[in-house]
Amino acid sequence: MDILVLKKKGLSQREIARKLGIHRQTVKKYLEHPELVGKYVMKKPRKSILVPFIGIIDTWLEEDGLYKAAWICDHLKPLGYSGSYETVKRRVRQMKEERSRRAYIRFETEPGRQAQVDFGEFQVEGGAGEIEKYYLFSMILGYARKLYAELLKRCDLPNFLDCHIRAFQYFGGVPQEILYDRMKNVFIRKVAGKAEFNKTLLGFAVHYGFKPEVTPAYAPWVKGKVERPYHFIREGFWRGYSFVNLKAANRDLLEWLQKKDERVHGTTHEKITVRFEREKPYLGGFPLYEFDTSYRAYRKVHKDCTVHFEGNQYVVPHRYVGKEVVVRIKERDLRICADHRHLVTYVVPEDKGHLVQDPRFYEALRQDREMNRRKYTHGYRGKGRARGTKSPSRMLYEMDVEVRPVGTYARVAEGMR
Repeated sequence: MDILVLKKKGLSQREIARKLGIHRQTVKKYLEHPELVGKYVMKKPRKSILVPFIGIIDTWLEEDGLYKAAWICDHLKPLGYSGSYETVKRRVRQMKEERSRRAYIRFETEPGRQAQVDFGEFQVEGGAGEIEKYYLFSMILGYARKLYAELLKRCDLPNFLDCHIRAFQYFGGVPQEILYDRMKNVFIRKVAGKAEFNKTLLGFAVHYGFKPEVTPAYAPWVKGKVERPYHFIREGFWRGYSFVNLKAANRDLLEWLQKKDERVHGTTHEKITVRFEREKPYLGGFPLYEFDTSYRAYRKVHKDCTVHFEGNQYVVPHRYVGKEVVVRIKERDLRICADHRHLVTYVVPEDKGHLVQDPRFYEALRQDREMNRRKYTHGYRGKGRARGTKSPSRMLYEMDVEVRPVGTYARVAEGMR
């Protein structure tokens, strides 16, 4: 329109081009064809020089999505590519962005249906600059988003299960299922498409009446409800916290979580305490007694009435020699059981190489007459024993005979002649 207006004012094509900052051919085109004013002429797309190599690039990125554009460009040139690196870089960036796009289905669980469990690592810096590690156990109810968290010195199986029990007590009930990451305390392997769980955890789940579930590999978004609170605790509670000891930290953490339960949750748009009151009636009840979460090992009783465990020897009743017993240990207490009976409890020594005994057991062995008869009866022939031999000075047969000199037989023979 500006070209046409300036032409009516008497300006030449050169003057119009100079005034509008465009090429003279553009001015000429619109003066000769005024019907093109307001119309956009679509340019025919130019075929990229990379088109013959798109399939190869896609195969490489399918094999390893971390290949760089420089590596791809270097390997395309021996195949006949004659274009520039910038062309390859733009195309590879577009293809990687397309591959990185993910779409997820948002889901919410019914009240009492699911809880999610995870571990996180936290650090404490000492006065001398040393770093001490602690582990944060957390369990969150999927419906109410009520969170239980506890710091631990060790994340072994007994502590892991004890945290479950304290979380159930905190919630006042047990959810129908618990979703776990593929941690070694829970998941062992996939067998015929099904998850094989740790046997102790499986017994714990049966005892409390919930179903364990495990997330798919490399899919952290499946348990996102428990993943996000770690950042929430780390930034809201832990950063700047003055750590004194583990007991005080857990007490302060629980108080802080109870205060945060009064906030309106950003996803549910309700107070956590309000939703928890609706969820609590749907949680399952507790069993009659707590599950024994101590570490369990099986040992054979040696002939000296001892079982060996972690560098020490522990004496048990002699009637279990040669049999297998169950050793259960938790913190410093070691319990030995057999035939569904508790035999003895010992305190684990500070170091190794000790014989830990109850004097009653060896005294009972001394008083056992049947056992002593087996050990000390003479004439007992076992495997590998030598046979008794006959003395050469003893006659082969017991007979009433008189021993006479040889000359007597000579004289009797002469008389018979």
